[in-house]
Amino acid sequence: MNTKKSVRPWWSPPSLVFRQTLSLLYLALLLGWRKMPVWVIKYGFSCLPGASGAKGMGCIGFPSHPVIELTDQCNFSCIHCHATGCSGSDEQNQLTTTEIFTLLDNLAEVPQFRMVAFTGGEPFLRNDLFSILNYAQKLGFSQTIATNGSLITKEIAQKLKDLGVAIVAISIDAPDEELHDRIRRTPGAFKGAKEAISHIRAAGIPVHINCTIAAYNAAYSRDLISLTDELKAAICIVYQLVPVGRGREIAELKLDTEKNQQLLQEISESQREVTTVIEPVAGPQYWANLLFKAGIRKGILLSIAEHLFFGCSAGRGFIYIKPNGDVLPCPFLPITCGNIRETPFKEIYENSPVLKALRSRDALKGACGACRYQSVCGGCRGRAYAVTGNYLDEDPACFLREQEP
Repeated sequence: MNTKKSVRPWWSPPSLVFRQTLSLLYLALLLGWRKMPVWVIKYGFSCLPGASGAKGMGCIGFPSHPVIELTDQCNFSCIHCHATGCSGSDEQNQLTTTEIFTLLDNLAEVPQFRMVAFTGGEPFLRNDLFSILNYAQKLGFSQTIATNGSLITKEIAQKLKDLGVAIVAISIDAPDEELHDRIRRTPGAFKGAKEAISHIRAAGIPVHINCTIAAYNAAYSRDLISLTDELKAAICIVYQLVPVGRGREIAELKLDTEKNQQLLQEISESQREVTTVIEPVAGPQYWANLLFKAGIRKGILLSIAEHLFFGCSAGRGFIYIKPNGDVLPCPFLPITCGNIRETPFKEIYENSPVLKALRSRDALKGACGACRYQSVCGGCRGRAYAVTGNYLDEDPACFLREQEP
């Protein structure tokens, strides 16, 4: 284990901060947003530690960061969970503390990786979590952690602050207790999430709220976004259901083309009214559609957008590591590119044929391969794979192909 080698701090070099700020301003320009100064000043800059190393905005948050799924064990049993059943890992097969330390050393060797995210399952079920966070802090990583919030106390929130955690993401899937608890299949889940948010904010850590939208809660998406604003979340990450893991059991409840367009329209309209920054996941058409509606279809403004918005980030800076060491391009694209117990991470990251194909938008097929907004969208690779079995096929829920050229 090499704790002497550390990553560069998230604010270095300044050009990355400039690029990230520019992407926020460009998005605000596309939205014609009256609250643009409030958005950028109040929350935009507080999000930058979570964008460490990223040069713009992509699907599933800022690109250029690895996510480590510490465990697929959980104290909840959410109906849409992508983690359960994806890797076949279990508590006995998950990476040991030493193996995760070694993985973090390897991640530190990738120059653009300055932030690392920890998730699950429920990461707080690992009794070595604080040791892992401490090790990542010593390496210089900016850290985020995604949790259902049920195990966060005031004391734990302060501990996270002391260990350099820059962002805590809490999951809320409905604006009311009854529906949220039903989705999470856990009584008291909604109340626990709100209490956790209170503890995290009191500790001085920015809060992200993760939401997953499917047919059962799509009608409440606006109210849900409004709730995240009331809770003073810095970012609301709005996922769409992609039928992987336990989500395969409710595949018929994923959003179709019309519902995808409707949700992304509601996000753009809501963003004009709330100061929480909203990021759509599994809906990379968001940025492309805003450009289309603004009449930006070629020229310098599109060229600038292509350097700020990257759409689907699967394997393109974003990488996902399962509890057993499997390396995936994305949690919603369950194709194993290698295992860190068998092959060094950097070798997998640089040489995997799957990752190489994802990094070349020229490899995309159908409408995605021919789209003028290919660089800023690229279609959802996870959804393409779930529906067609080919991760390079066109996104079956894309509505852009139906618009005028």
